[in-house]
Amino acid sequence: MVDIQFERIELPISGMTCAACARRVEKSLSGVDGVASANVNFATEKAAVEYDPASTKADDLARVVEGAGYGVETRKASFGVTGMTCAGCVGRVERALGDVPGTLKVNVNLATEKAAVEYVSGTLVMKDFEAAVEGAGYGVAQTGEEGEASEDAREREYAGLRRDLLVSAALTALIVIGSLPHMLGFMVPVPVTWLNLGLLILATPVQFWAGRRFYRGAWGALKHGAADMNTLVVVGTTTAYVYSAVMALAPGLFASTANGSSGVYLDTSALIITLILLGRLMEGRARSRASDAIKQLAGLGARTARVVRNGDEMDVPVEDVEVGDVVVVRPGEKVPVDGVVVSGESAVDEAMISGESIPVDKRAGDGVIGGAINTTGSFRFETTKVGKDTALARIIAMVEEAQGSKAPIQRLADRISGVFVPVVMAVAVVTFIVWLIFGPDPAFTFALLNFVAVLIIACPCAMGLATPTSIMVGTGKGAESGILIKGGEALEAAHRLTTIVLDKTGTLTKGEPELTDIFATNGLSEGDLLRLAASAERGSEHPLGEAIVRGARDHGLDLSGAEGFRAVGGSGVEARVDGRAVLVGTSRFLAESGVEENGLAPRAGDLAQSGKTPMFVAVDGEPAGLVAVADTIRDESHEAVGRLHRMGFEVAMITGDNRRTAEAVAGELGIDRVLAEVRPEDKAAEIGRLQAEGMVVGMVGDGINDAPALARADVGIAIGTGADVAMEAADLTLISGDVRGVARAVELSKATVRNIKQNLFWAFAYNVALIPVAAGILYPIFAGGTVPEFLRPFLGEYGFLNPVLAAAAMALSSVTVVGNALRLRRKEIR
Repeated sequence: MVDIQFERIELPISGMTCAACARRVEKSLSGVDGVASANVNFATEKAAVEYDPASTKADDLARVVEGAGYGVETRKASFGVTGMTCAGCVGRVERALGDVPGTLKVNVNLATEKAAVEYVSGTLVMKDFEAAVEGAGYGVAQTGEEGEASEDAREREYAGLRRDLLVSAALTALIVIGSLPHMLGFMVPVPVTWLNLGLLILATPVQFWAGRRFYRGAWGALKHGAADMNTLVVVGTTTAYVYSAVMALAPGLFASTANGSSGVYLDTSALIITLILLGRLMEGRARSRASDAIKQLAGLGARTARVVRNGDEMDVPVEDVEVGDVVVVRPGEKVPVDGVVVSGESAVDEAMISGESIPVDKRAGDGVIGGAINTTGSFRFETTKVGKDTALARIIAMVEEAQGSKAPIQRLADRISGVFVPVVMAVAVVTFIVWLIFGPDPAFTFALLNFVAVLIIACPCAMGLATPTSIMVGTGKGAESGILIKGGEALEAAHRLTTIVLDKTGTLTKGEPELTDIFATNGLSEGDLLRLAASAERGSEHPLGEAIVRGARDHGLDLSGAEGFRAVGGSGVEARVDGRAVLVGTSRFLAESGVEENGLAPRAGDLAQSGKTPMFVAVDGEPAGLVAVADTIRDESHEAVGRLHRMGFEVAMITGDNRRTAEAVAGELGIDRVLAEVRPEDKAAEIGRLQAEGMVVGMVGDGINDAPALARADVGIAIGTGADVAMEAADLTLISGDVRGVARAVELSKATVRNIKQNLFWAFAYNVALIPVAAGILYPIFAGGTVPEFLRPFLGEYGFLNPVLAAAAMALSSVTVVGNALRLRRKEIR
């Protein structure tokens, strides 16, 4: 009988309101395979579960709780992982972290060298994750309070790699010079045995000191019964080194090569290690450039703030600023944190945050974002968000999370990478055996060189970097353009969209009514009519009345006081202005007040037909004219819709407004489909109906009221400002609030996915094409020494791939993938 080792976990449960809830959760957990016992305490809101880790995991338990209608409180941690070299390493770290009891989700990214873990709150600490990673043969970079990887650790690793490369390159240069007699066949005054011993002395530190990182990584993988890219390098180079060492120390043990000399391949092993170190150094620098967007965003923050305390201005570190402090910002200074202007006026440059190049005017009551640059005036603002709660901090956190995410397209590469190294090692062994048995003389030499070439040329790194590097650059590029992308899945999904659904109010329109038309009769001028109507509306809190008052002030009119003000809900207002009785409202309101329209109805109908709201004005019992207000269309909406059409999208508009108003707005913008009179709670169902018609739908809304529709859509796009938008409500967030950003976001998605496919094609094509060449598949074609002259530097006389060239190709393959991803940085997203 097998002795089962049960593990115990306490799950913090949310959403329970009574003892019946606790029983329901307990019953659900008890029914899970592998659960020995489950006890839910309603008072402590915790579930104590004993389970068999071989048959169930913590995330299975969490899903069962959520399926019962409750929640499990979780936390997230992010930290750097060192020592990863390929996609196989990623899988091994993910499995190690996933086996830690209490872990729910794990995502390890090779490009960013980071691990993101979601775990049950209160069950784990950072040391548990460190132990798991180190147990898998890798290291954990020094972490901050919130699990942020230290940049210093990466710099130290880069500096160490550079030092190893320089030493290795210097020794390898001497080895190559010393190997020229072997390569070119000329005599030297030193005995061959002494020369070989000298080469062995020079090659040993290259193999075991400069190459120690490969041995360390291979040993860590071997301890867990696995193999990775380090294994391929170690087996290949050690084989060449050991064979050469034996030939140098006991040359009589092996048969001579074709030209009668003993074959020593110390230059091959040394060059392979040096070239791979060079490739890693170039790859590391390129990957560092891929994360420049995060560094630039982090550099936007101010280090100090000028705070008013006890009536005095003082400079304090930005970390010491508290909510409610009044901060002074002078021309040329950065806004240190988020807040609301209380005095002064200025133009603030928010380009690096919102992507908008034109400075935004700020005055009392306007919000400001930390990281923006004050240009001309001076102002004071009251802080509302500090530290991790500021818009800039949330943007950085969101971009970091997105850069560490995986896209669905990466799953194929992950599956192949999981078996890639063992398959390559098997191919290398078969290659060695075949050439040893069937190869021409010297068969052992050919078998050895082809064996090493197969191991060295295989590159799982390129497959592991193909997708995450493109996503890292794409999300960073989006952040620079004012587009926040939640993750790789959203970035990939956006390129498949066929239909864009735009919310009307606040997205296509300005979101607040404005005065649009004035029509005066009975001898009144338009100015007099507007002044009287606005004076009467001064006491109104209705948005339409406020729009009339704003319109009058914009026209430079001086308003009078109103007496006897009375608002009739849903109809209009009445008041006495300068001794005259003024009515402003609907036609029915005027009729109920005994005033006839006197021919104004047709004009009012025309205004309503164009999507405006007409209001009748009567003075002293006589019709005096009309004023009309409307939620006016944003200046950029025409361009945005036109661009979406040119990109091939069907554009729909969804709104709760009446159909006539909606049709008027849609007609002006050229929108294809109108979904009118839709209540907020029904918007998600409308999205579902479009999806049922076979459309892939992107929903664009404010991210708060439209949250159900944003969640239902294939891609939800929130539009607003970085200071107040609910970034969690959508897959993409347009910080600037400019609806033209929708087309930019889709264009970025298409460019990123195209880049990913290019990288994957290169990674797979490289391995599929060159591994057979390294195995010697071309020898039957060129057995008679017929290799074309231009190919001989690569394939020699008989079609064999030199292991040194194999190492160069392998090193360059990863650099090529990262370099191709970096091309996204140069793409203009307009």
